[in-house]
Amino acid sequence: MAETKIVDQSIMVSRKRGNGTVRYEVWEDNGVVTRYNLAYINHLIFSGDNGRVIGYDNKHGHHRHFKGAIEPVATTSFEEIEERFRQEWTVVLEEYNAQRNR
Repeated sequence: MAETKIVDQSIMVSRKRGNGTVRYEVWEDNGVVTRYNLAYINHLIFSGDNGRVIGYDNKHGHHRHFKGAIEPVATTSFEEIEERFRQEWTVVLEEYNAQRNR
């Protein structure tokens, strides 16, 4: 069976909550995730890397993007990476909001 894109979603974060877009793209083959691209994009926080503040993908091996830096991740479990991404982009947004509300 061919690889199929099962998730293609952009979630807008309101200006009041800190602005930006959370982007999810996931492909699978026979019920197994084969490719993914998860990104939190906010040009107000980071203008490099097309505004990608934090992200995970496996285009060239499993890795993490953070404000322009790239580092490998040890786990290859999509579920673990997805949860880590959710936690991290939320913390980044909370830190940004705390700083702008000072």
